[in-house]
Amino acid sequence: MSDNRVALVTGASRGIGAAIAERFAADGWDLTISSRGREALEQRAGELTERGAGRVEVIPADMTDPEAVEALAAGHAEAFGRTDALVINAGMGQKGAVADLPVRRFDRLYQVNVRAPYILLQSLIPTLRTTAEAHGTAKVIAVASITGVYPEPELSAYGATKAALISLCETFNLEESANGVSATTIAPGYVDTDMSDWLKDEIPGDEMITVGDVATIAHSVTQLSRYAVLPNVILTRPGSNLHRA
Repeated sequence: MSDNRVALVTGASRGIGAAIAERFAADGWDLTISSRGREALEQRAGELTERGAGRVEVIPADMTDPEAVEALAAGHAEAFGRTDALVINAGMGQKGAVADLPVRRFDRLYQVNVRAPYILLQSLIPTLRTTAEAHGTAKVIAVASITGVYPEPELSAYGATKAALISLCETFNLEESANGVSATTIAPGYVDTDMSDWLKDEIPGDEMITVGDVATIAHSVTQLSRYAVLPNVILTRPGSNLHRA
């Protein structure tokens, strides 16, 4: 088992996942980083090492492939034998009204945003429990969306998957928090990443939540004791958007 604190971060090659990995690296954590493309991950691994990370493992995985998700969890557990933080960040967005969005697209959203997180949680429970037993606590941090709490027009399928992710993590807390393992979902409004590029004619990127804001919350969760369970954090934009993305 590693002597350093260890995190597995999905969707770590860019955006929110990259920012979270950088925040952990600055604290000297060991990391497993994952996304679909190996080349981008390898580049990110070098940058994380320069920022202060300990050992950085690279494991590419397609979140629509259950065997790849299982292999990611197994590879991480084998490499480190420890998981202080499981950061479930890889996600997929899709815009479309209920009347128009093809169900096959909903199915793909569900695979990435709900099914893959379920597999990761289930696969890593043993390592999370042993980490909590040895070191006091282990945290799961799942990046959801404000649309999983407050509905947004044309984001019904996306919001439904994020609501399911929030519910999954809340039930996980009922089952695992007594073991020192707890989950926090972070539900932000629009964040300045390439996933929100389609909206930036209406809302400039510099008026959106920053990836650093989300990373700050994620890092803060890892500083909590086993006796502090934080189920969900909603990040909203200022003004009249407090219950809108």
